[in-house]
Amino acid sequence: MPTVTTTPFTSVYGPVQSWRFGRSLGIDPIGATPTCSFNCVYCQLGEIQHQSCSRQVFIPTQTIQHDLQTFRVCDVNTITLSGSGEPTLAQNLGEILGMAKQITRKQVGVLTNGSLLSDRAVREELALADWVSVKVDAISDGSFRRINHPITTLNLQTLWAGLLQFRQIYSGHLAIQTMLLTDWSGQDQTEYIRRMQALMPDEIQLNTPTRPRPLTHQLEARGNYIPADRPYPTQPLQRVKAEVLEAFGDRITSAIGLPVRYPLLKQDEHHEPSDEPLS
Repeated sequence: MPTVTTTPFTSVYGPVQSWRFGRSLGIDPIGATPTCSFNCVYCQLGEIQHQSCSRQVFIPTQTIQHDLQTFRVCDVNTITLSGSGEPTLAQNLGEILGMAKQITRKQVGVLTNGSLLSDRAVREELALADWVSVKVDAISDGSFRRINHPITTLNLQTLWAGLLQFRQIYSGHLAIQTMLLTDWSGQDQTEYIRRMQALMPDEIQLNTPTRPRPLTHQLEARGNYIPADRPYPTQPLQRVKAEVLEAFGDRITSAIGLPVRYPLLKQDEHHEPSDEPLS
């Protein structure tokens, strides 16, 4: 039987050293049972145990506030809502963002897959964040389903429409995070650039998997490092070379002038930061 870790759950974790956001303290508004509208093939936490698009309060804001007050924030750059699934599923998202900004006096951001942006309430709550990083891993519905394994009621057209609506009201820093598992064709790159030109985010983050995917849920994977002798089974993931990311990024910048960032890809994946976007 596969080994499952029993790391005690806390709604605040880290700090995590991120190639995108610096030294980041994580807030997990979802809880010990991973709940998401996606079940991405590269999710660093392993299999998503509960797929849903229904919002609810998973962890009371007061509990998160209590956990947050036990951490030192003077040596972190930002506070990041992410963790065990899709943070916009938390019905108290706006409360959490307001509380975290007031208590820490730090920039507070959200890593999201964008699946709930068709909901006006979600857009308005998410707009309270200082920065938002939205996952866009595909430009066709077929690729979207192969990579992100969304809940059946979701489709790429609806997700994209919600993202465009969010951009119209959002005045903070918007990043688009894209995970590349293969070298995209020229046609796919052209379509991606066309969509980014319509959206005009503040930056694009091109990524590729830096560690194998656990086959069982691993709460400890929210943190920075995973031991070389993992006590649980994993699945190797296809990744692209750094020069492929850079060539795609150069094409994006040349075409529409957007800044593009990518991780420093190392050979030893056991020492790479765990800030791949969660499903």
